[in-house]
This record gives sequence, C-alpha cells and structure tokens, in this order.
Amino acid sequence: MTLFYVVQHAEKEQQPGDQRLTELGRLQAHRTAQWLSHLGLRALVSSPLRRARETAEAIAAETGLELQVDARLQERANWEEGQSFEEFMADWAKSVRDRDYVPRTGVSSREAGARFRAFLLDYASKPGPIAVTTHGGVTVDLLRTLLGDEAVTSELLDEGVPSCAVTTFEDLTVIDIASTKHLG
Repeated sequence: MTLFYVVQHAEKEQQPGDQRLTELGRLQAHRTAQWLSHLGLRALVSSPLRRARETAEAIAAETGLELQVDARLQERANWEEGQSFEEFMADWAKSVRDRDYVPRTGVSSREAGARFRAFLLDYASKPGPIAVTTHGGVTVDLLRTLLGDEAVTSELLDEGVPSCAVTTFEDLTVIDIASTKHLG
C-alpha cells in the first residue's frame, strides 16, 4: 500500500497563462513543506504547470527529495492568453456540470480523472509515502472518478480545493479530503 499526499498548489497570481505563486502562496508552500518533511516522504512528483512546480520546489528544498514531473497531474483546463476570464469560467463551469465536455484549453473532467487515477496506479508499486503537487480541478476529477459524483461535496465542486490543502490516498482509497490543518 502506498500513501499519497496530494497537495493543491499554493495561492497563484490571477492572470492568464502559466501563473506563479503569490507572496502568500510561497508562505503556504513553505508551511506545507515543513509539515510534509516530518512524514517520511520517499518521492515528490508535480504537475508541469509553474504554480504546482513552485509548490513542489518548496517541498524539495525542505525534504531534499528530487522533484519529478508528470504531465498526467496537469489541470483539466488552464486560463490562457487571448481568452477572457469570463469565457474561461463559463467553459470551466460547463466542464464541471458535464464530465464529458472538453473545454477549449484542456481535457474533459472524465479524462483528467482517469489520467490521475492511472498515475496513482503506476506509482502505487513504488515506496511511499509520496507527495504529489497538482491542482484543485483535477483532484476533484479524481475524487469524482473514485467515489462517484454524489460523494463529492457541492463546496468542492463550486469553490474548489483550498490553496495547499492536502488530500490523502492509500493507493486508490481516499483517506482525507482537502485538509488545511497544517496551515494553522
């Protein structure tokens, strides 16, 4: 059994493209890294998007682990240059309501959840615990894939996963969802 600590990236800048962390986000990432450093991590894997990588870099600095990047952890859609925020949010909302809808800048919720599930299965044979830095949407997509839509709270669907919240899995079993206790 492999334990996974799935970390929502820290607070990001509010602009299109591959956003960086804000000053508060860097503090959140540091606090999360300190908490994780006491859990005996054996590996660290991140989404390729900057906000997740910067969160993972704080964990790597605290734990001494080598950062690995896996594209399967990437968000289902990203707000891109040339797209208004309103257009992006409308596209996002449609992809939340219809798990098979493919947003203009990404993949469907169903595909993102299946991609993340495949990642967990591939890494389940590796020694853990493993820290995984990723995004709220794809984490919710995974939860919907594993637990079913009715088991995911409307709060998570509507508001998303809080910055640096940790969702814990043992292989494909959900242990804890979106905990922020470590941020104190």
